[in-house]
Amino acid sequence: MHVSVSLILILCLASFFSPLSNFGEKKGLKKESEVIYIKGQKSRDGIGKFYMGREISQVMGHLGAGWLERPKREKEERTDLLIKNMKLEKGDQVADVGAGSGYFSFRMAELVPEGKVFAVDISPQMLGIVRAKIGSKKVTNVVPVLSTIKDTKLPPQSVDCVLIVDAYHEFSHPREMAQSIFDSLREKGRLILIEYRKEDPSVPIKLLHKMTEAQAIKEISEVGLVWKKTLNFLPQQHFMIFEKPPKK
Repeated sequence: MHVSVSLILILCLASFFSPLSNFGEKKGLKKESEVIYIKGQKSRDGIGKFYMGREISQVMGHLGAGWLERPKREKEERTDLLIKNMKLEKGDQVADVGAGSGYFSFRMAELVPEGKVFAVDISPQMLGIVRAKIGSKKVTNVVPVLSTIKDTKLPPQSVDCVLIVDAYHEFSHPREMAQSIFDSLREKGRLILIEYRKEDPSVPIKLLHKMTEAQAIKEISEVGLVWKKTLNFLPQQHFMIFEKPPKK
């Protein structure tokens, strides 16, 4: 009798401390997003959330639409050369992720008259500006897409090229968004990532709104996109090209 009671007691204690017990099951386990991201000291322009050693910056928001559309932008950033070097085909399906006011969306639309440009943004206000432009410009091949913080809402294997201009560093969930972009690209589809050069202290942009080439490659490669090359023709920004490899 004493042996049976002792045995039962031992089994109960083992069950209590076992990671498979009801008390411990999943309670102490972190979600994948909590493992990927680390909380830390919040800087002035950051959100206190870190990914692969980089603090994620605050979002500019729809109030910055005027800055995106500033008349001097083409001269300052050579956005004309940026569009030209994308080498788009007239029937391409293109996504402008973090489209904002659609500055690049409408410029790309002129180059893909037989294709479409998906203006993807998380801000309904920004997409309202895009819709207003569609009406005023009478453009038929720009499609506004409301994304979430983790999903572009683009169908799988639906686009030939994704453009992200000075927005990736603001994504609150960069890993999930990069994965969503990977999924949306067709085989050998390209991601063109534009970010201000953090390596260059003369670039007059807040530190967290810039990225080094090495950091960008490290993060984007994490989801399976392959870095092909970086072009250095822009005065202030990296022009980085990634490709979705074909299935083996």
